[in-house]
Amino acid sequence: MTSDVDYLRRILTAQVYDVANETPLERANGLSDRTGNDVLLKREDLQPVFSFKLRGAYNKMAKLSSAARAKGVIASSAGNHAQGVALAAATLGCRAVIVMPETAPQLKIDAVRARGAEVVLFGESYSDANTRAIELMHEHDLTFVHPFDDPDVIAGQGTIGMEILRQRTGPIHAVFAAIGGGGLISGVGCYIKQLKPEIRIIGVQTDDSDAMARSIEAGHRIELDDVGLFSDGTAVRMVGEETFRLASKFVDEIIRVDTDAACAAIKDVFTDTRAILEPAGALAVAGAKAYIERTGIRDQTLVAIACGANMNFDRLRFVSERAEIGEQREALFAVTMPEERGSFRRFCSLIGGRSVTEFNYRIGDASAAHVFVGMQILGRGEATEIAKTFQAEGFTTLDLTTDELAKVHLRHLVGGKSSLASDEVLYRFEFPERPGALMRFLTNMSPNWNISLFHYRNHGADYGRVLAGIQVPPGEQAEFSAFLRDLGYRYWEETQNPAYRLFLGSPLGSDGA
Repeated sequence: MTSDVDYLRRILTAQVYDVANETPLERANGLSDRTGNDVLLKREDLQPVFSFKLRGAYNKMAKLSSAARAKGVIASSAGNHAQGVALAAATLGCRAVIVMPETAPQLKIDAVRARGAEVVLFGESYSDANTRAIELMHEHDLTFVHPFDDPDVIAGQGTIGMEILRQRTGPIHAVFAAIGGGGLISGVGCYIKQLKPEIRIIGVQTDDSDAMARSIEAGHRIELDDVGLFSDGTAVRMVGEETFRLASKFVDEIIRVDTDAACAAIKDVFTDTRAILEPAGALAVAGAKAYIERTGIRDQTLVAIACGANMNFDRLRFVSERAEIGEQREALFAVTMPEERGSFRRFCSLIGGRSVTEFNYRIGDASAAHVFVGMQILGRGEATEIAKTFQAEGFTTLDLTTDELAKVHLRHLVGGKSSLASDEVLYRFEFPERPGALMRFLTNMSPNWNISLFHYRNHGADYGRVLAGIQVPPGEQAEFSAFLRDLGYRYWEETQNPAYRLFLGSPLGSDGA
């Protein structure tokens, strides 16, 4: 077992700067001003492999004997350690085999292969990949480079703590670090706590991949049955023996955050830096925000290690959807109103100048209309007040802001065929993305026409894309055409669209809608 003093020596003599940069410690101005504290980002996302992991990987491999390197190395990783090992192998001129989970982002798989490493895909999590890597190590007599449970790897990551204390000479209240297997927080915590024990070391995990938190609570290592995969960089079912020992000694607390909080943190960092962190890379920021909210601290310096930016582009849509809820900027409601002309308009008048982020409705009941609506808010308390306002005006309201089923699925499933949608015509519109656009649409409609379908989602463009079904009685087509012309919004008729006929209306060739 490596002593604590020996870890200081290992960190101070770590060989990392052949490949790693001393990354900046930058103030997140927007987040700092909003929270009343100085939030500093340790920008490990700026490393050549967009993650801190190359520090530990290179330090371990540089200290191997020439004979061990000649055999070649093998590692298991969800992606970032893999890139660090691949870069180190290319720099040191040795073979590298990386076993990655089949769930690893393609971005990370491609990056590892691009650096010349051999990739083997196996299993659904890091733990599955690790088991296979150990088997291949024995079969091919390769040298194993562990992603976290190795003193040289831990020491390499600990150089981040060394840099933080060198870059910030003033007081620091706490340092926040994401935890997967525990290598990062073990190295950083071991170094900082021995030099400045007054600084709090706080780990951050997702609530569905919290092996270290559970292990410390239990007093021994706990293996999770499964782990969440959104934050793939921290999806570890069991932490290491050495990292558990060090974390138990040097980590003051571990904060759990959910997916929405991680998405909101990604947005926070983007707003301040224009950099897009991966979920694991943003956990420290999410943890710092949760800590500030829980403790109410002010005028303190908090350091969050932005530990990775290997984000799959196709995840950005999900992150954008959930960030507004994660930072309590969007509220979701199910609102029931009388199925009668004028109800929709009266309800919209209650929204006033607030920005509507989503509106989904399909006629389905002769007496009551059920509407799914999203709205921008300034804080969680505002959602409660909005719900009370709707209730007071006779609109039964269910707050869905924290309902996972509604957030993930139901918002996309409002609708279907309806026997009540007679004389329905279907149009796509482009509404100007500004308050009052919807009310202009409703105000100019004839009271003889009924909205039987409405779908809108704000995607941050200049124009909102709206799908509307409107029941126009026979003989009023000329008046309806005049309405479309005078409205001034771009539109396309979709009444004969085969997909609409298949899923929402009547089949092509049948009478009615």
